[in-house]
Amino acid sequence: MSTTRGTVLTGATVWDGLTDAAVAGQALHLLPDGTLGAVGPAAQVVAGAPDATVVDLAGAVVVPGLVNMHVHLGLALPGAMQDAAQGAGDATLALLMAGNAAQTLRAGVTTVRLVGETNFADMALRTAIRAGHVPGPRIFTAGHALCCTGGHGHDSDAMEADGADGFRRATRVQLRAGADLIKVCVSGGIAGLHEAIDTPQMTDDEMAAVISTAHDWGRKVTAHAGPSPVVARAVELGLDCVEHGYDLTAEVCALMAERGVAYVPTITVSRCEEFFRANGVPQWMIDRALGAGPVHWQSLQHAIAAGVTIMMGTDMPPQADYDGTTATVREMEFMAEAGMTPLDVLRSATSVPAGWLGGDEVVGRLVPGAVADLLVLDADPVADVSALRGMHAVVQGGRVVRDDRGVLTGLGRP
Repeated sequence: MSTTRGTVLTGATVWDGLTDAAVAGQALHLLPDGTLGAVGPAAQVVAGAPDATVVDLAGAVVVPGLVNMHVHLGLALPGAMQDAAQGAGDATLALLMAGNAAQTLRAGVTTVRLVGETNFADMALRTAIRAGHVPGPRIFTAGHALCCTGGHGHDSDAMEADGADGFRRATRVQLRAGADLIKVCVSGGIAGLHEAIDTPQMTDDEMAAVISTAHDWGRKVTAHAGPSPVVARAVELGLDCVEHGYDLTAEVCALMAERGVAYVPTITVSRCEEFFRANGVPQWMIDRALGAGPVHWQSLQHAIAAGVTIMMGTDMPPQADYDGTTATVREMEFMAEAGMTPLDVLRSATSVPAGWLGGDEVVGRLVPGAVADLLVLDADPVADVSALRGMHAVVQGGRVVRDDRGVLTGLGRP
């Protein structure tokens, strides 16, 4: 295939997801197959693609599409959301998830990691998006989360099991369906009425059975987890990632850093009262979430200080309105407010989670051979992550999925 076809975006300041700074005067060559060709100085890239369509971005900033590592496209929190979901059939659920997927993509999240869905609708949606039947982010999914009988999520998206053999089988059920990773609920959480955040919910034998089975199949394991004692046990057993970590000590964070265990803090979930009230969440859950906020914030700061690998994830719908922006952008702002540099925040939402996910497609970075997933902004988020509030165009796999100002009119499909 000739590399002189496709489209060149020129006149751009580009941050590639890897380097320490955005670079002005750059161009990106989008190839017909939806990947990137040359990325570099504008004159050089344009000269190397003489037959390409050229689109001048007039100094706009281009960054990789975002990767959100904690998403439930079929989210059903206690209250009105859960009541509606429990009365819905599989077709309704699939349409709800497809609608959320399309909105997520328009919000600049071009890749998601799903960490608990129902009836394997996530697998069907992943297939439909890959085939181009419906718009949505690139999906990596855990299928059902796994919990003990009556454990966290048992009344929504989790599959119940008990004992090492039961959890081993439940893990294999997800793998049989096509899970890219496995998620376990090793403690209570914010959304469980008959539990506390610090309620341990899996034995060491059960956790070890899930982790060893998943690892044997080449899959990583992430855990919904609140308290440090439970997290420490799971980390010692070989856990790959911690979700939420509502109460992490400095010592446990040091252990996570030593063992290479990643952390997805979802800091928004302990400070999003407006979202909870708008969606009819019961008062007991609001009180529990907001009550966890101060220690949750301290947990994130402990992780930052310890050098834990941190990855961005919201738990809230990625596209949800939050303080004048989306939950995804607000999560990233919170991470910066907690002490991460803007550069580290951006990496936590691009190249770092992309590396954790692996896979055949190169996402989360703008380099030759990578998927052409990119966002167009007014200002440089490496200087201030709030620049993401100025996002006005989204491209996924070389296709324009959002173009508020018509700056990509000449792009079409490369």
